[in-house]
Amino acid sequence: MTNKRRTATVERVTKETQIKVSLDLDGSGQVRADTGVGFLDHMLDHLGTHSLTDLTITAEGDLQVDDHHTVEDVGLCLGQALARAMGDKTGIQRYGAASVPMDEAMAEVSLDLSGRATVIFNANFSGHKIGTFDVQLVEEFFRRLSSEAGLNLHVSVPRGSNDHHIAEAIFKGFARSLRQAKAFDPGKRDQVPSTKGTL
Repeated sequence: MTNKRRTATVERVTKETQIKVSLDLDGSGQVRADTGVGFLDHMLDHLGTHSLTDLTITAEGDLQVDDHHTVEDVGLCLGQALARAMGDKTGIQRYGAASVPMDEAMAEVSLDLSGRATVIFNANFSGHKIGTFDVQLVEEFFRRLSSEAGLNLHVSVPRGSNDHHIAEAIFKGFARSLRQAKAFDPGKRDQVPSTKGTL
């Protein structure tokens, strides 16, 4: 393990979106998110704050169509930045898990920084929208992030009736799990946490 800070910046420009994501995995949870999608900005604030990851995210997208491309591409860029910042993962814990309550809702999130993208997402929303935000985009965001970061991610919401609370519990649960997984293991500071010797 080195003392080098784990940082990365990713930019993506397409006909649908222009995204820039910068992160510092060894930060204090400072977040500046301006994606044009208010609910996503709110969730990204939770993600950075509770994972102790500094995030700066800007996006311009085809919001006149809907939020889909912007949310999807922010997740994609954040996943790429996470993978780059993590490097070869020497010395990290690798696994994280959290059960996070948000009023009547509870989210259970587990992740493995394995390099292999698998997402199991079990959450039932009661409606189609949170304000103007399509609830389907919560899962879409995490699928794109996990695909690019190489995360094995399991999300389960055993209870909850308020869709805002459900989404917020998921993002906070992911953040707390990431905080554990990215932390350095004092017992294996110079080892990659895998019997294969690589992740």
